[in-house]
Amino acid sequence: MNISDRLRSAALAFAGSRLDRHLLRWSLVLVFLGFGYTKWFDYEAQALVPLISSSPLLAWMHSAFGIHGASYALGAAETAAAVLLAAGAVSARAAAAGALLAVATFAVTTSLLLTAPGVFEASVGAPALGGLGAFLLKDVVLLAASVALLRDAVAALLVGERHQAGTAVVVPTVAA
Repeated sequence: MNISDRLRSAALAFAGSRLDRHLLRWSLVLVFLGFGYTKWFDYEAQALVPLISSSPLLAWMHSAFGIHGASYALGAAETAAAVLLAAGAVSARAAAAGALLAVATFAVTTSLLLTAPGVFEASVGAPALGGLGAFLLKDVVLLAASVALLRDAVAALLVGERHQAGTAVVVPTVAA
C-alpha cells in the first residue's frame, strides 16, 4: 500500500468516525462541570448579579431564590446538563435531555449579549466587545455544539423507534 492509499484510507476512517461528536459531548460535559461548580461560591453569585438583573429571561430568579439561591439553581442546572450529556454516551434519551438543556442554557446566555451591561467596550462602543462580550461570545459556538448533539440524539431516538417497529430508517444528512 503506497502513501496515497494510506492517506486515503486514513481519511475515509476519519470521515466515518464519530470523533467530532465525542469531542463535542465531553467538551460540553467539562464546560458544564466547570461553570456549574463555580456557581456554589459567593464570588460567582455576586458576579452574576448584573447579568441576571439585566436579563428579561433571568431577572425573576433573584426575587424567587435570592442572589445565592439563583446562583445555586443555575449551578444545579449546569451540573444536571453535564450528567445528562455524559449519560448520553450510552442513552439516547439522556443525550436528548442533556442536549436540550444545553441548548436552552446557551440560548439564554447568548441572549445576554443583547441585555447585559459591559458587553461592549465603553471607550469605543459597539461593535467592539468588552471583556464580558468576549466571554459571552463563546456561547454562540457552545450553542451550535449543543444543537449538533441534540440533532444526533433526536436521530438516535428516531432510529430506535423505527428499529423497535421493525422498519428501516434513513436519517438524511447534509454535506457541508
